[in-house]
Amino acid sequence: MELVRADLISRARAGDGEAFRALTEPHRRELHVHCYRMLGSFQDAEDALQETLLDAWRGLGGFDGRASIRTWLYRIATNRCFSTLRSAARRPAKAWDIPGIEPPEPTRLGEIAWLEPFPDALLEGAQPGPLGPEARYERTESVSLAFVTALQALPPRQLAVLILRDVLGFPANEVAAMLDTTVESVKSALKRARTGLRRSRPALTAPEPPPAAGSPAENTLVAHFVRAWETADIDALVALLTDDVFVSMPPLPFEYEGRDVVVRFCAGMFGAGRRFDLVPARANGQPAFGVYLRGSNGVRHGTGLFVLTLAGDRISAMTRFENSVLPWFGLPRSLPSR
Repeated sequence: MELVRADLISRARAGDGEAFRALTEPHRRELHVHCYRMLGSFQDAEDALQETLLDAWRGLGGFDGRASIRTWLYRIATNRCFSTLRSAARRPAKAWDIPGIEPPEPTRLGEIAWLEPFPDALLEGAQPGPLGPEARYERTESVSLAFVTALQALPPRQLAVLILRDVLGFPANEVAAMLDTTVESVKSALKRARTGLRRSRPALTAPEPPPAAGSPAENTLVAHFVRAWETADIDALVALLTDDVFVSMPPLPFEYEGRDVVVRFCAGMFGAGRRFDLVPARANGQPAFGVYLRGSNGVRHGTGLFVLTLAGDRISAMTRFENSVLPWFGLPRSLPSR
């Protein structure tokens, strides 16, 4: 294996693109997810991944072999994400833009306007090997919307340390080498990051775990939600929500917490005569749906993507994204009349 890798490195340094792809392709998807955790934006993560691979291609002559190719690529990707975070060129919050509907007063205004969903189809193969022994989070939890949102509240250095140590399980000495710092600095940053994560999202740990993906319990809950939403049945929807259900709509800053206000929000949507069809998808390891508004001519126009967070046999959060994300999930912008 080492001889094969040495041969690939030698050929790649000589300008062999196929050899470079053979070195980097096994790590491409996990690097994409790493950039997504760092940045919270699917689009920014794609850009950072491409720039990481370009930096790696240009810098392969400086690879000394003391670390693995994987660790070296993570170093480059993390520093590329730092550059993105420093640029502060993130999506700004938007004003309310749903015509004919007056929203209820939000519980608060969210600050993570750039949050975007990550398609489950791209999570396959994103973690080819076992996590390091010091990893603290399950793979599904570490890509959940609640976790990724909470990460965005951390300062960049703490953010990187927490992901590299607690999510990926890299040893402290490897993380220190990646970040050009000391082991003691890594330990200190990790301690502060863990405290910050708990403070920013104290409800990260749901009172009840979600049902397993694709299980009968998940399928039943999802089917009840689809039926309630498509028939505008508020009573049926209420029965599915936890008392502290949370609704957010990035890049709109409006956030609603609590069943009463969430139901008022949904009732306003339905009361305006809007009716929808839902097309299933999956995002961030969670059930998701393309949302299509039924038009007067029968054509159904995509208005966005819902991602559900489940807790036991209830829905604890609903996140709505704009219709620009639909193509990432293989969903059309509109559906023909039925």
